[in-house]
This record gives sequence, structure tokens and C-alpha cells, in this order.
Amino acid sequence: MTILRVPLLILLLVASLPAVALAQAAPVPPTERVVGRVLTLDEAIAIALEAQPSIQATLYDYAGARARVREAFAPLLPQLSGSVSATRSSSSAVQTSTVTRQTVIVSINRQPADTFLAQVQLSQLLFDFGKTMAATQVARKLAEVSAEGVELQRQLIALTVKEAYTNILLAQRLIRVQEQAVERAELNLSSAKGFVDVGTQPLSTAVRAEVDVANAKVDLINARNALRTARVALNTALAIDASTQTEIRDNLEYEPTTIDRAALRTEALRQSPEYRQARLQSAAAEASVQHASRNFLPNISGTGSYGGSQLELNPTWSLGVVFSWNIFDGGNLIAVHDEAKANLGAANARVKVAELTLIQNLEQAEIAVEAAQERIQAARVLIASSQENFRLAQGRFDVGVGTILELTDAQLALTQAQNTEAQALADYRIALAQLDRAAGRR
Repeated sequence: MTILRVPLLILLLVASLPAVALAQAAPVPPTERVVGRVLTLDEAIAIALEAQPSIQATLYDYAGARARVREAFAPLLPQLSGSVSATRSSSSAVQTSTVTRQTVIVSINRQPADTFLAQVQLSQLLFDFGKTMAATQVARKLAEVSAEGVELQRQLIALTVKEAYTNILLAQRLIRVQEQAVERAELNLSSAKGFVDVGTQPLSTAVRAEVDVANAKVDLINARNALRTARVALNTALAIDASTQTEIRDNLEYEPTTIDRAALRTEALRQSPEYRQARLQSAAAEASVQHASRNFLPNISGTGSYGGSQLELNPTWSLGVVFSWNIFDGGNLIAVHDEAKANLGAANARVKVAELTLIQNLEQAEIAVEAAQERIQAARVLIASSQENFRLAQGRFDVGVGTILELTDAQLALTQAQNTEAQALADYRIALAQLDRAAGRR
């Protein structure tokens, strides 16, 4: 009865829980968190950081690195083992008869009880001149390197989401621009056909207007394909099906940014996972040199055993101290020490490389942000001028004074100006995301 009560009690407790609590206990698939809602950028990043398998892989790598720290420290703890052995042996003994002077083979059987042995062995490393602690320090530094790898992967995923998110918004903006271009071109085509019908314009005017409509439709198709491609990239970053119709909130607006280069450089040197990884790898290489140096020193261990033999298990015990020293191993320890010193030199050089690369990426991101801001301002001036130019060309064409070529050029200039502004806004958002990444932010 007691055994059956526990499962029954558990079932009753589970049945009494509200549905909301049960839903919270089970993880929600990322697809269900996306479908039927409009995602903000922060929500998209949160979903990607939770569901992206590349991050989960680095987390497993970090767990393995932490386990290796315990592996390296284990020799400092007592080592306990037990053994039981039982053997059956049979042998033949040769004897010579004193009467007949003939050799006689006598069979002797030994039963398992004759060679039964059970014992427990205990050993404890007493002193190894810090070799185990040095190995543990190496493993600990490498675990910290693995932890920085997790943060690095998170920052890369966040950057990927930001870029894909912005590319979707850019494609949507370009689609609207091209739809307006198609509408203008079709309106011009209708006007051109009317002029041709009444004889005020040659047939070439209508033909040119038809070409403009076709070109605008091709650009619209390209913009729609770009949207599909950008959505696939975002869905992949979110770890959901690539064909999911992900909807996002438009944030493609210009917000001026002031850059403090000195503060950003200090922040980047403090937070960049690549730079921190390089420094940790240098520290691990230095610990490896210390470990290799201490391998030349001896080990002192204490040993003990307790057990019994025969079926009666007559007790036996032993205590002892073992002093071991590898005096000569063919030069292996010297080679290991030289290799560790070479690795340390390479690790120190890579710290400098990581610093130079970090500063380069930071400067390039800062330049990209500033250039994108300037392009946005210039594009807005260009749009205003292009809209006025198109309005004048449209008016001249409608009254029969202007030509279709003049109107087409004005329309193309307006479309290009609108595309330039959209591209500058997207480049600005992506440059800000890259600046965050260079500074060690998500």
C-alpha cells in the first residue's frame, strides 16, 4: 500500500495544478512564440539566444571544460579501490620411484580457496611540489576560455539577428518604394497612351512608358525576393522553420548617436570575449609552463591496504610511503617544458593580435556609423529635391510641354533617392549593431 500511495499522490497534485502552471513548466517551442505575433528586436534576440543550437553546443563545451577541472584536481584526493581474486590451478609434479627407478607423474589440484584474496587499497598523494595544482590551474583557465566562447557565440547570434531583422525592414521599405514607382510608371503610361491617341505625342512616348513600367515591376520582384531571403536568414537565427511567416516591428528610424571613442575602447578591452579569451589562453599557457617545470620534481605518496586471504579471510594490512622520481625519460620532460614555453610566447603574441583586431573593428564600426548618419542627411535632402523635380516634370508632361524622357529621368531619380535613404537607414542600424559587437555588447 505504501508503494502505491506515492504515485497516486503525485497524480492528484498534477491534476490539481492550473493549466497555466503546467504550460510554464514545459518549454515553449520557438515557432509557437513567433507565429501570430509581431516581434520586437529584443524579443527576437531573446528567442534566438534561448533556442539557437550553436549556443547550446558551446554550453556543453563549457560543461565539459568544467568537468576537466575536477579531473585535474582529482589526484589530490584519496584514491580508494578494492580487488577480489580467486584462481583454480592444476599442476603435475615429477617424482622418481626409489624402488623401480621409474619416473612417476603425480597430479596436484589446488582449489579456489587455496588462492582466494580480497583487499581494499587506499592511497593518498602527500606532496608533488604543486604539479597537480598547476594542472588544475591550466584546466581552470581553459574553462574560463570556454565560458568566454559561450558569450562570444551569444554576441554573434545577437548580431546575426540584428542584421537579418534590419534586412527584412529594408526589403519591406524597398518594396513600398518600388510599388510607388510602379504606380507612377503606370500613371505615366496611361497619360502617354492618351497623348498618342490624340496625336500630341509620338508612339515612342508610349513605348518608353511601357519600358519604364516593366523595369519598375522587375525591381519590385527583386525587392520581394530580398524580403524572402532576409526572412529565411532571421528564421534560421531564431532556430525555426525557414518558411515561417515571421512578422516584425518596424524600427528603421533615424536616431542620432554621439560616439565617445575613448570610452568605447576602454569598454571593448574590458568586455570583448575574443580579447578576454586571448588573455585567458595566455594565462593558461603560463600555468602550463609552471606545470611542465614541476614535472622534474618527485612525488611522495602514502599507501595502505587491508584485506584477507583464504576462505577464512585471515586479516592482513600494510602501510607505506612511496617516493618516486623520474630521473631520466629520454628527454621527454625537457621537450614538454620547451613546448610549453613556446606556446606561452605564441599566446602572448596572440593577445597583441586580438587587441589590434579589436581596435580595428571598433574604428571601422565607428566610421561606418558616422558615414551612415551623413548619408541619411544627404539622402533626405536628395529626396526633397527629387520630389520637386518629379512634380515639375510631371506637370510639364501633363500639359504637353515636357517629354517622356524628362519625366522618366525625374521618376528614376526620385526612386533612387528613396532607395538611397532606405539603404542608409539600414546601414546605420547594422553599423550600430556592429559597433555594439565590437564593444563586447549583445
